[in-house]
Amino acid sequence: MDGKEMTGLSSSEAGEIRKKVGSNFIKEEKESLIKKTLKVVISPISLMLVAAAFLSLIIGKVFDFYFIFSLFFLNSFVGIFQEHKADKAIEKLSEKLKISVKVLRDGKWKFIDSSELVPGDVIEMVVGDIVPADVKLLETKNVSINESVLTGESLPKEKKNGDVVYGGSYLSTGWLRAEITATGKNTFFNKTLLSVEKSRKRSVLEQDILSTSRLLMIISLISVFILTTVLLIEKANFLETLIIDLSLLIAGIPVALPVVMSLIISLGVLELAKKNTIVRRLSSLDDLANVNLLLTDKTGTLTKNQMNIPKIIPYNLKEDQIILFASASAFKNEKDTINHAIIERFNLLKDKEALKLTDFIPADSERKHSTSFVQFRGKNYIVSVGASQVIEKFCKMDRKLKTKYKKDLEELSTEGYKTLVVAIKENSKTEKSMKLAGILVFADPLLKDAKGVIDYLEENGIQVKMLTGDNLEISKRISKELGLDGIVIQRNSINWKSLNLSQIQKIVTFSEVLPSDKLALVEKTKQKYVVAVTGDGINDLPAIKNADVGIAVSNAVDALKNSADIVLLSSGISVIKDAIIESRKIFSRLYTYSVYRISESFRLIISILVLGLIAGAFPLTATQLILLAFLNDLPIISLAFNRVKNTSRPAKIDVKKRFTLSLLFGTVGIINSLLFYFLLLDVFHVSFPVLETMFFLKFTVSGHLLIYVAHTKERWYKFLPSKSVIFVTMGTQFIATIIGITGLLMNPIPITAALFVWLWAIFWMQITELMKIFQEKILKQ
Repeated sequence: MDGKEMTGLSSSEAGEIRKKVGSNFIKEEKESLIKKTLKVVISPISLMLVAAAFLSLIIGKVFDFYFIFSLFFLNSFVGIFQEHKADKAIEKLSEKLKISVKVLRDGKWKFIDSSELVPGDVIEMVVGDIVPADVKLLETKNVSINESVLTGESLPKEKKNGDVVYGGSYLSTGWLRAEITATGKNTFFNKTLLSVEKSRKRSVLEQDILSTSRLLMIISLISVFILTTVLLIEKANFLETLIIDLSLLIAGIPVALPVVMSLIISLGVLELAKKNTIVRRLSSLDDLANVNLLLTDKTGTLTKNQMNIPKIIPYNLKEDQIILFASASAFKNEKDTINHAIIERFNLLKDKEALKLTDFIPADSERKHSTSFVQFRGKNYIVSVGASQVIEKFCKMDRKLKTKYKKDLEELSTEGYKTLVVAIKENSKTEKSMKLAGILVFADPLLKDAKGVIDYLEENGIQVKMLTGDNLEISKRISKELGLDGIVIQRNSINWKSLNLSQIQKIVTFSEVLPSDKLALVEKTKQKYVVAVTGDGINDLPAIKNADVGIAVSNAVDALKNSADIVLLSSGISVIKDAIIESRKIFSRLYTYSVYRISESFRLIISILVLGLIAGAFPLTATQLILLAFLNDLPIISLAFNRVKNTSRPAKIDVKKRFTLSLLFGTVGIINSLLFYFLLLDVFHVSFPVLETMFFLKFTVSGHLLIYVAHTKERWYKFLPSKSVIFVTMGTQFIATIIGITGLLMNPIPITAALFVWLWAIFWMQITELMKIFQEKILKQ
């Protein structure tokens, strides 16, 4: 390297270059405010509102024209505002998913945000790091790059000094130093590094709700066609009938559906972010709500992820010298928790003798050890640090030393410690006949709440199985501490080809597992379960991608975070518990909304159809129908903020139960409307204009009270909605009552009539409540 490459860029040089080429991020194309506005304005519902307004103007109803247009603008504003709110939620999530890169600046190695990189920067990467921009390789050790994100090729490619690597790929094996050649929009593939996937497939529940909404739209169209045909046969005014038809469609079709679903999901994932959980694939929330099997790592999930070295067992070297030799390769990957513990112990040394690293080969899942070539006190050494069974094969030990070594390992294993063995040899290039230096003993204490959280998950319908690389004895001890009752098995004792679900059911912990074992377990258990799996290393990628929900733990490599559905920002299984609980709440909000929407639309459409056929006229005016639709939208949108109870079992769409309940609620509403109609005409003999106003008030009050009934499985008064829902529903009901009493936009009614409507609605609310009990009896038969 020349002098510039050895020292890297200075901060001032980097700043000047950034002014010329820009920051290292690719600005995602966002819809402009004009496009968003047009999308709302030219939606079917908006066009129907405009059509209804102009038809009113044509037949001389000027006030109705201005009023409907006012509602059109107000509805459009609400839609644009809520979509903007949802977009902001996604932006906040993306801000949390930033990549740090080790860069040589001002002659020193430091970690900076990837967006600050500029051409000319020299960076260093380890296994699992995402290539942050286009680079030219300067120095490589056993490097292979996975370019599947860019080219679609799944197998990693070997790379050497001088090769060009494009941003967005990731380091599959080895270690490298490289020079940045292009950043941001100037990179070859123009790929963003890590982001929340906004464009997404619909979840199962969303698809179900949308399908149901399409069904309601078809029912609305058929009802309008039937009613229009009958009215025109009876010589009704064509334009007036057409206005009312459009108004009925506006009121019957779930106008706020896309906004509500988008808000519920976006606000839900924002709430998860507050609990240190980032949802990258938004549709995975549906799967997360249904998870009934969690395959979890030990480190970082069940432990504190605070690895330390409580003791060192020396054989042929002093403790300080063992740490000194082990630290040679540790500094090459400081982000690794094991290496970090070695470096922390190294920093405690009083006498840090000079040790120069001349060459090294990084550890990976195949080698299970690192190899360093160092100069120490004028002599050359080869240093091997790795798994005990691997390093043992490199060492030359007499019987006495070997017996002690085996005994020490057995005791440490029984006590639940993780170990790495260090071996050295002077003036050698090969790992043969090495000298056993000592054992590094690592401890990562279990989280205090781990057992309680596992118990909670089990009680809530989620089986937990631990997958660990620890040996059998450690696995047994930890399983006992965690209260995992069942078989603890070593991977070598398993016949993977014949392993079946009934056998897996009895096993609680799999010890000494390899990444391929994790993938095999995911594929087998997916046959019966909705599976969530945690991972941290590059070799966990296949399992993460194949699981229903792939979870990258807090210390996971960048490539894994980029592939996972869920990314945890802090350690602990409690974070996973929070994510599952919150996802079930999101699911419940969507489910509650679907029950309410089906019931309300069915009630409104069929009631008006039947009453229209009986009376030969609509029981509501066009203005009342449109106003009703608008007043309904406000509390519906507030459901995105509604409180729900956590379910004790994975959330599943019970279509039969949901349809039965919605049909029962809707049927009660239809009977309620028919009785109300005949009572007003045949008993109280009210005029038709007064009847229309009382019907408008009844539909508003009854519809909003239905939210209280539909949002909980309990009796409505035992679990009220959130304050925001109560506030909005009370507000809209108050507005509707004032409009009815004052005669604004419609015929006025006396206060006693308004009071009668309220009492009638509250009475029928209790009848609707009884339908929950009736439904349970129907489904039990």
